[in-house]
Amino acid sequence: MDLSFQNYPKFTPDMKKTHKILIPNMAPVQFRILAAAMEQAGYTCELLENCGSQVCELGLKYVHNDTCYPALLVIGQFLDALGSGKYDLDHTALIITQTGGGCRASNYIHLLRKALVKAGYPQVPVVSLNFSGLEKDSGFPMTVPFMRKLLAAIYYGDLLVALKAQTEPYELRRGTAVALQKQWLDTICGWVRQDKGYSQREIKAAMPRIAADFAAIPVHRVPKVKVGVVGEIYVKYSPLGNNDLENFLADQDCEVNLPGLMGFVQYCAYNPSETARLYGGSFLEKHVSDVILKYIERMEHVMIQVLQDNGFHAPLPFRELVKLADGVISTGDKMGEGWLLTAEMIELVRAGYENIVCAQPFGCLPNHICGKGMINKIRELYPQANITPIDYDPSATRVNQENRIKLMLAVARERLPKQTPSPERQEPKPAPLPQKMIRPAKSKGAAVL
Repeated sequence: MDLSFQNYPKFTPDMKKTHKILIPNMAPVQFRILAAAMEQAGYTCELLENCGSQVCELGLKYVHNDTCYPALLVIGQFLDALGSGKYDLDHTALIITQTGGGCRASNYIHLLRKALVKAGYPQVPVVSLNFSGLEKDSGFPMTVPFMRKLLAAIYYGDLLVALKAQTEPYELRRGTAVALQKQWLDTICGWVRQDKGYSQREIKAAMPRIAADFAAIPVHRVPKVKVGVVGEIYVKYSPLGNNDLENFLADQDCEVNLPGLMGFVQYCAYNPSETARLYGGSFLEKHVSDVILKYIERMEHVMIQVLQDNGFHAPLPFRELVKLADGVISTGDKMGEGWLLTAEMIELVRAGYENIVCAQPFGCLPNHICGKGMINKIRELYPQANITPIDYDPSATRVNQENRIKLMLAVARERLPKQTPSPERQEPKPAPLPQKMIRPAKSKGAAVL
């Protein structure tokens, strides 16, 4: 067996000045802000946007086809970029996350290094972005200030995704929500590059302004099919991984709820103390999660509050989300997305997004157990739940996937006439004023016609 890939080049601190880091595009909005945080820290980086069938084909060429579909796509996207001729291969590095759990995702970095050698790019170093010390010799240190910026970046991104998703289907002028999201995304990235915008005080001041801007977009709120999207983290968020699922659902005249990326971060922070509680551990192991979660909760509270204050649906606080798993699935089930996947489906159903697409890579054991395997139990508890699991794999056709989703939407539309807009999303119509008294209104809530 060829073991040459084990002598991989390491990303050293000196490379910070000489190498461009390529970032796989999992969550486009959140990762743009994360890239800005890396640039502020002195790194040169680029968020990859190359898609297409050639990405999957390259992944299949250099990774075993029994490997997780996200690994095929991430590695294929990297190899496609390196072969494009756009980059100086002697001064290019790649970055990939490692969760450190039992999911196959923790092995992606080794698969990537092996593929780089086979494809003829042995000189390209790979940076491990992890919070569990899996690669202690990495030249990409995870300092506390940098981690604070990453957390703020994720929350800003989650807020922008939620606001656009709840505004765009109802806007009177097409493209307004997309343009506003881009405007705020550029602004936030500008703040981060200037080392601003990520403190608790700055977040508390900025988020209400962002939400108020979206709430001021003129909309016509009529009953629409509401669809939640859950699943394995990569195919859940990545347009490359889920065949642009979010835009497909938007084209079907749906409102889409994509639970925030911060929920997965909190899940990862929560699990170590739960492991210590269930199986034994030190005092520090049992309580370190509380320290991290309490810090995150300050930002979480701000985001939830500004969404509610401006008439938008807000997600449950993470600690309330944990309780939804009681009696349904054990919080000791934490491989991959684990119990979080089940809890997110229950939260969506209870919030009125009972039509759910469960996106999973074919053969992903955690998702088949905690996603597909929990559907009957959730339907037993919530008869209105309309859930369809969709497998994403090189052999799965887009037409078949979309046809299955359309069947789910057909059921949802049959139920739609029986639904009425949520009370929190309606505003009473004021009595008509004499023409001379009419003035431009300045309202904090969404303009409802």
